[in-house]
Amino acid sequence: MTSSALGALGLTLIVTAAAIVAFLLLTFAVARLVGRYNVVDVVWGPGFALIAVVSLAMSDGYGSTSRKALLAGATIVWGLRLGSYIAWRSRGLGEDPRYREMLDKAPGSRAAYALRKVFLLQAGLIWLISVPVQAGMFQRGGSAWILALGVVIWLGGLAFESIGDAQLARFKSDPAHRGTVMDRGLWRYTRHPNYFGDACVWWGLFLISAGSWIGLVAVFAPILMTFLLARGSGKPITEKLLGARPGYAEYVARTSGFFPLPPRAAS
Repeated sequence: MTSSALGALGLTLIVTAAAIVAFLLLTFAVARLVGRYNVVDVVWGPGFALIAVVSLAMSDGYGSTSRKALLAGATIVWGLRLGSYIAWRSRGLGEDPRYREMLDKAPGSRAAYALRKVFLLQAGLIWLISVPVQAGMFQRGGSAWILALGVVIWLGGLAFESIGDAQLARFKSDPAHRGTVMDRGLWRYTRHPNYFGDACVWWGLFLISAGSWIGLVAVFAPILMTFLLARGSGKPITEKLLGARPGYAEYVARTSGFFPLPPRAAS
């Protein structure tokens, strides 16, 4: 990457930071208006899409046209699919129990606490995790087989989470399944096919973006995303909420927590 491209990337990082903070502040205003802070979940994916669009515009005259198109297109498709699915899933529902529990313990103003601990924190995470997408817009050259591998991993991750979400939605739509544990389809092999798919998407985007050695510096981004999904705010909180459901302990005992694996035999 030339010094000129590095300078343009630095400016892009500043502009995208401002853009995502403004986007999450607008989301906070909407959340206050509708009385539900979980609207932030709907804009998580579109926030990445916004950064991809801004980065693409800022990288005019730099980088590889094909890599830029792949990065922007893949990020937008993933982000908008995720956002639309979460919006559809949460329609007609109240506040998410995760946010209700968090805000019940807030010292002082609940709104100020939510702004700081939810909205601005998510703005920072979106910006940080999207660094490979931003940097990749300015990369030239690189290995064609690594780029192709990235596309394959991204496609596999998107398919995995999309199929998992569709299977879960179909399961929940049957009143006979109310209060029971989803353990069919992809959910037979991992308790969180959606989280595993998300992780694959970001490892794929990282590989697509890595046009030179400097792109390897951004490996922290897919590592961070994987940690958040498997050890942070994803899997542990979800399983805490589901822990008291009848049959869930048995499901945990026989089913992999993250990586898809054959079910374990009952002890």
